[in-house]
Amino acid sequence: MCQNRTFPAFSHHTVPDPIQPFDLRKIALAAFGPSLLFGIGEGAIFPILALSATDLGASPAWSGFIVSLIGIGSLVSNLPAAILTSRFGERLAMMGAALFCLCALVLCLIAHHPWVLAVGVFMIGMSTSVFMLARQTYLIEAVPISMRARALSTLGGTMRIGMFSGPFIGAAFIHFLGLSGAYWAAMVAVLGAGVLASTLPDMDARSGEPRAAAPRIAMTGLMAAHVRVFLTLGVATALVSALRACRQIVIPLWAEQIGLDATTTAIVYGIMGGIDMMLFYPAGKIMDLRGRLWIAVPSMLIMGASLMAIPFTDGLMLFLIASMVLGMGNGIGSGLIMTVGADASPPKGRTEFLGLWRFIADLGTGGGPLLLSGVTALLSLATGIATIGMLGFVAAAMFWQWLPRRTPS
Repeated sequence: MCQNRTFPAFSHHTVPDPIQPFDLRKIALAAFGPSLLFGIGEGAIFPILALSATDLGASPAWSGFIVSLIGIGSLVSNLPAAILTSRFGERLAMMGAALFCLCALVLCLIAHHPWVLAVGVFMIGMSTSVFMLARQTYLIEAVPISMRARALSTLGGTMRIGMFSGPFIGAAFIHFLGLSGAYWAAMVAVLGAGVLASTLPDMDARSGEPRAAAPRIAMTGLMAAHVRVFLTLGVATALVSALRACRQIVIPLWAEQIGLDATTTAIVYGIMGGIDMMLFYPAGKIMDLRGRLWIAVPSMLIMGASLMAIPFTDGLMLFLIASMVLGMGNGIGSGLIMTVGADASPPKGRTEFLGLWRFIADLGTGGGPLLLSGVTALLSLATGIATIGMLGFVAAAMFWQWLPRRTPS
């Protein structure tokens, strides 16, 4: 009975594409290069934002809030980002986001008060929202549906590689320029992302339809038309975001709980990230060939089980194994949120739909750590981690119930 369950939004994509050769490698540099560079820019500044805030006289609590403004800026900008991208096109949106991010980085660099730094960090979050939404929309339109999951999982993978390598590149700049070197590294990377984005052909130019002629889609009407998708698969993807956000917090917290030093914790975190980055393309290929369900359910079950196992680890080896399994679960889910959202999006109003989709996912990103913090404060860290792990099983059940069994192509 479940096997035939679909949503109206998915029915737009059940007709196969015309058979035509398509080589993802031909658009790799222009399609994925900007995301890699943008990820490097963000990764370069993440480790030093709190340090910059404390250097300007901010308290530890105030410094933590400033760092969180990247996520807050992205959350509140998802819907405006959809409107901007729909109005001006993907290429111009990415170029504008890169320029806006450059201005934000300059503001952070010259800040002489925590409030100025806070504004700059918030602007970086805003630019990230526009850039990533435009990047996703472009790939959905440019890549055949038979390769959609591979393209979007690669997009997620390149962003992760950038975020992973950014701190090392930033550290090299810091060695020569001091703390401000991280901002200079980010500016170089973001400038490169904007330049690469400018080389992309505009999708409307290909189709011959002016962007201004596209009909405007009301967000409220779009939400009402697809409310069932948002309340089922949308909620499931929000749970995915919650698990991903919490995994970055759980590792250092539990490492401290069992007495590991900072160096060992960083190594464990790095190994987990390395495993995470190696799996994005195979996962995308499986989603394209076998269906989204073959990745969505295992990814959530693995992440949920490994998180629930962490409170039972009391030494380095068991903790490392659980962390590696957690990285594997997250790695095979690379691009999952974007792919499911792309499949559910309607041809008319796709950009606006994806803006709403990102908004729901970002609610999970912000809500997961809040839930972890609340349960930890009321009960214990072990209980908090186990609670987050249970969300993985809930997400797996929701995907099993509502995710279509067949690939859209």
